[in-house]
Amino acid sequence: IKGHPCKVAEISTSKTGKHGHAKAHIVALDIFTSKKYEDLCPTSHNVEVPFVKRTEYQLLNADKDTGEVSLLLEDGGTKDDLNMPCFINQGEPTEDDQKVQKEMLEAFAAGKTTIVA
Repeated sequence: IKGHPCKVAEISTSKTGKHGHAKAHIVALDIFTSKKYEDLCPTSHNVEVPFVKRTEYQLLNADKDTGEVSLLLEDGGTKDDLNMPCFINQGEPTEDDQKVQKEMLEAFAAGKTTIVA
């Protein structure tokens, strides 16, 4: 919605109005920031749908000071260009971000094999 990849939370439709189009009121949450977006559009129009691919990686290293992580790829290589959930460029980390980061760091410090997605 409005250029942001979102998960739809609510949809309501109105009856055909004086201009001949039924409208859909869509309420959705940004999948990265959880910011709420709303849109009102004719029910006959198409909307873009993000394609989200979920991949799991093993955590190799996590730096709690810089937020940098190193992940093991399926081919044996490493992915080193990601940060932990609370190290974000925009907005504020959510409670879920803080919880996930805490769990990652605790598991890593305990030497447990940690899988992240």
